[in-house]
Amino acid sequence: MSHSMSSPRNIQLVFETYQKARLVFVQTMAELATRPTNVKCLESSGVIELLRPLLSDACSTVRQCAVVAAARLAEHDGGVARQLLDGGMVTITLKNLSKYNVYYKRSVLYLMRTISKHNEELASAVVRLGALEHIVSCLEDFDTQVKENAAWALGYIGKHSEHLSGLVVDGGALPLLILAFQEPEMTLKQVCAGALVDLAQHKPEAVVDAGAICHLVRALENQDPKLKRSTLCALGAVSGARAELAEAVVAGGALPAALLHLGHGSAPVRRAAALLLRDLVKHSTDLAQLVVNTGGCGPLVELLKESSGGARVPACMALGFVAGQSDQLAMAIIESKAIPPLVDILQNREADDAELCAAAWTLGHIGKHSPQHSLAISVANALPRLLQLYTNPKSSGEVRARTLCALKQSLQCCLHRPALEPLLHAAPSCILKYVLAQYAKILPNDAIARRLFVSTGALKRVQEIDTVPGTSLKEYINIINSCFPEEIVRYYTPGYSELLLDRVEAFIPQIPELFTDKVPSDCQSEITTENDTH
Repeated sequence: MSHSMSSPRNIQLVFETYQKARLVFVQTMAELATRPTNVKCLESSGVIELLRPLLSDACSTVRQCAVVAAARLAEHDGGVARQLLDGGMVTITLKNLSKYNVYYKRSVLYLMRTISKHNEELASAVVRLGALEHIVSCLEDFDTQVKENAAWALGYIGKHSEHLSGLVVDGGALPLLILAFQEPEMTLKQVCAGALVDLAQHKPEAVVDAGAICHLVRALENQDPKLKRSTLCALGAVSGARAELAEAVVAGGALPAALLHLGHGSAPVRRAAALLLRDLVKHSTDLAQLVVNTGGCGPLVELLKESSGGARVPACMALGFVAGQSDQLAMAIIESKAIPPLVDILQNREADDAELCAAAWTLGHIGKHSPQHSLAISVANALPRLLQLYTNPKSSGEVRARTLCALKQSLQCCLHRPALEPLLHAAPSCILKYVLAQYAKILPNDAIARRLFVSTGALKRVQEIDTVPGTSLKEYINIINSCFPEEIVRYYTPGYSELLLDRVEAFIPQIPELFTDKVPSDCQSEITTENDTH
């Protein structure tokens, strides 16, 4: 080796070249890992083993890029995330978390998030390694992005189960999340709101006890649509758990804001507001009455008319929960003109199964209370469409179940004969018995209905129904037949015309004496008088 090659400058150049090579490698790996299609190829090339020593590299930029590359690989593939855990790479990053700069912290928290997001098993493994304590402490960091990544990681850990949510809450995360939520940075607010949503799914009481409600309601005044949506979702997650928590949300002033946001310009915000109202009204008559009294029916009905945005289903369900609470509330739904748009959803060939099920379910809850409620369903021509959906072989099992339930609920109160008649000719036996049950209530007390029952062919149809003795269907037919003279019932009984023809064939005519050889006495006298004249 020449003297010039062994000079300090040349030696230093070798190390610099090595460092540059490491940096180029990790930066390239981080870039390639952004595409999910590259992950398998990188994994098979041994990228994980090559990245492991670089997590503690002397160069801060190399360390950070190595963690980012590992995080991106884990984000796209749960199997890679498992390898990072099993290979001790998470442990290495956690040990280095407090040693290095803020950029390294951001990257490590990003890694925790990408591993935890996949499933409960991986999230639990991260917690067992002691990551939770480090993540919670990062919520107190001065750097906004560190707090964002920490909040994101906590949400991804807590969303999987009640147990993991409990560990996050017990780790003291909620007060720090609420503090971070109040900071002015919009992205931080959005991420913290999302974490509160995840935790409220399993630990709503803890969210309320931490005093989050008033801060969430206040955040609805912010004009950012993403923040509004996340905040409404968090309030909805709390409200959906128990009636007491829903009352706490209402007491915190969320109801007027939720109603206002039903008309927001952003579709996700409208949907989140409808979900919140759904979760409020489902618990009790009092909460449903409060929503009605506050003017909630009109905006919900308007959402039924939207063709996109995903707000129709929660709006349908909110109206259905209100209608199901009492007959007065169901009448309020009818008076708000909710039935026509509900029927329009059923008539819409492009409506998906969730919309069809929600509309049918809501109509059933409206019509189940009384004949007056069922009449509103009937005159809107909802029953034939429900029957079409039920009998359509292309309908899914869920749609058929919902439409069948709605038909049963509405028919059990229906006394509107024009609505029953089409079903009598088209309904299968499982629905037909409910139709006949209503006729058995109508016909005994209504002579005009009995006349129409005969003239429209309904009585003939009843006689054609094949029944088994002892069934409810047979009992209803017997009640209906008892409302008519026996000869009328026999006349419309299948086979009766053939019986009459047989009787004609077997009938022996009784010829009057006029057509025999013997002359009747009155005719004899007329003949005698005529002869005397001549």
